[in-house]
Amino acid sequence: MRRTDLPTEFHAAAPMRLDFAGGWTDVPPFSAREGGVVVNAAIGLHSHVALTLGGKLLRLVAEDLGETLECANSGGLILDGKLDLPKAALRMFPVLGAFTLSTRCDAPLGSGLGSSGALDVALVAALTRARLERMGERDLAEQAWQVEAVEAKIPGGKQDQYAAALGGWHRLSFRDPDVGVEPLTLDPSFAAALERHIVVCYTNRSRVSGDTIARVMSAYERGDRKVTGALRGLKDAAEAMVLALRGADLTRVGTLLTENWTHQQALDPGMRTPEMARLEEAMREAGAIGGKAAGAGAGGSMFFLIGKDPRAAVEAATSAGATVLPVTWAAEGARAW
Repeated sequence: MRRTDLPTEFHAAAPMRLDFAGGWTDVPPFSAREGGVVVNAAIGLHSHVALTLGGKLLRLVAEDLGETLECANSGGLILDGKLDLPKAALRMFPVLGAFTLSTRCDAPLGSGLGSSGALDVALVAALTRARLERMGERDLAEQAWQVEAVEAKIPGGKQDQYAAALGGWHRLSFRDPDVGVEPLTLDPSFAAALERHIVVCYTNRSRVSGDTIARVMSAYERGDRKVTGALRGLKDAAEAMVLALRGADLTRVGTLLTENWTHQQALDPGMRTPEMARLEEAMREAGAIGGKAAGAGAGGSMFFLIGKDPRAAVEAATSAGATVLPVTWAAEGARAW
């Protein structure tokens, strides 16, 4: 019999991120062979998890997707493409008895803002709390990556999980299996200026990053010179971005965003969709001094640094068919209660 003085509800939330430079270099085998560097910042959009004990069935509910799965016990958690991340998390961190596990994300699935990585982290945070276990930030990030990349077999790097677990700004270095974590301290007025002048635009076309990732890394393994050169260029852009951010150089940040995007497009022919091309042109005319795809690319979101009043850029993005998402920096990483 369950003690009545123990909690029956557990919650967790973890922030998404903007990757300023170096994305893709955290993905194996490049991260194992050559080592990657990513500069990212946690933002005020979150993935949320709620676990409520009780009932007669095990229920998984994805509120933002409108999907529900019910089964009699954890033996029914078969990875079949439907709610695989919650299933994978429960396979690694099982909870006894019947319960409802609900998830939702503040940004659309496939937005390129690291929503699945943040969801991994929030799932692990909520489930370990329900199991009365404690886990540090780095362990939380590592276990969350295991949920997605190993248990659910969805390829990808670790930058999203580390951003979600840690919060704040970081230079992350990857030499598998090691991850180096270097916090970045920005001048407060410069950080505030970035927040005001960055416009995040969801193209209203999501993407399955696993497909693109598998294609790019297969080309790298074959020794494709164009892909290999682009990955090395992305790593160099990340190192340069660290200096630009620490130096509070807004123009240089914009230039490096565009440089990063140029290298990113060289990775795969489908990296820049027609929607993204139209959005880029509209934002350039509205005063963008730089911009790139968020996350893997090939759809999802783009973000732009606007050199003047960003209100005109917001209007231009909307006219181009994009949905503008809010930007605030999130100093706090994942939390569970």
